Amino acid sequence: MYAVIEQGGKQYRVAEGDKFRVEKIHAEEGANVEFDKVILLGKDDGAVIGTPYVEGAKVTAKILESGKEDKIIVFKYRRKKNYRKFRGHRQQYTLVQIEAINA
Repeated sequence: MYAVIEQGGKQYRVAEGDKFRVEKIHAEEGANVEFDKVILLGKDDGAVIGTPYVEGAKVTAKILESGKEDKIIVFKYRRKKNYRKFRGHRQQYTLVQIEAINA
């Protein structure tokens, strides 16, 4: 069984036991969170597609850690105009592990 959930403006295909990074969730490590925006549920007998979400479906996950991604460089430049802008960005994330998918 798998599910497609929406979190932080992005969609993720998850199954039980999966570990993945999502946008920063403000909760402590070891806490359980529920994702109730389930777009699709995949089962053995077919898929259940929500309009826009599947009613009554929830995905529970455990927060493993929070941190920052690697730095990316944002460099803007215009030739012959002496214009250079140099910035860096580190996106915050939360690592979660899927515990259960409730249909």
